[in-house]
Parts: sequence; structure tokens; C-alpha cells
Amino acid sequence: MAPRKKSRDLEKTYTHAQFIDKLRRLADAMEKDKPFAIQIAGERINVPARAIYNIEHEREGGDEEIEFQIKWSDADAAKPAKKKMALK
Repeated sequence: MAPRKKSRDLEKTYTHAQFIDKLRRLADAMEKDKPFAIQIAGERINVPARAIYNIEHEREGGDEEIEFQIKWSDADAAKPAKKKMALK
């Protein structure tokens, strides 16, 4: 049995170039139906191909925020990705 992961809630700020690089790597992995790996604040996170992607928009006072969210459970990570069949 795998050890239980500690709860975690943090926000990491990246430079413009770093953010572009991470989004590009994520998009490439999504297009290929592959898992995505990213290191955030010293911890390597492995996102399964079966993750759920959503975009959130918040507005309060004069501030606005867009969050790109990726969600999955440990059970999702254990399942193999669905293979796409090529059409001939």
C-alpha cells in the first residue's frame, strides 16, 4: 500500500516564460493523451491523462482571477490511459 500523501494548499508564482513553458508542455501531453509531470515547490506531481480540466473565473471588487484547474484522484492515476484507435 502506497503511503498517504500529506494535505497541501499552496500557490506558486512563475515568470511569464516559465508559465508559457508549463502550459505548452501540458498542452503537448494532453494532445498525445499522455500523463503530465510538473514540479511545484519541490514536489514532483504526476498528472494522469484521465484528469479533468476546468477553468474558473472569479470577480470581487476590482480584482479578477482566472484559474486553470486540473483534478484527479489517486484511483485515476492508477488506471491506464485509453488508447485511441487510428482510422485507416
